[in-house]
Amino acid sequence: MANNRQQIKRNTQNEKRRLANASFKSSLKTAIKNVETAAKNGEKDKAIEALNLAYKKLDKSVAKGIHHKNYASRQKSRLSNKVNAM
Repeated sequence: MANNRQQIKRNTQNEKRRLANASFKSSLKTAIKNVETAAKNGEKDKAIEALNLAYKKLDKSVAKGIHHKNYASRQKSRLSNKVNAM
């Protein structure tokens, strides 16, 4: 356990950020899954809407520093290929 005030504050800030990042990652995974299920079921309009939301969340995760830009790029490419193949 930390003994000085600065480290105590830093620990609480880190915990807050960890919880926020975990929540955001979970919502991103859900958005990606929504695209995949819509593509699998052949619902083109729904898949395109879900794809736009997934793109937005991927870009935001890179901007926040949660994910690497290559991860976002790879996921976007993979999802767009699934939607275009419909």
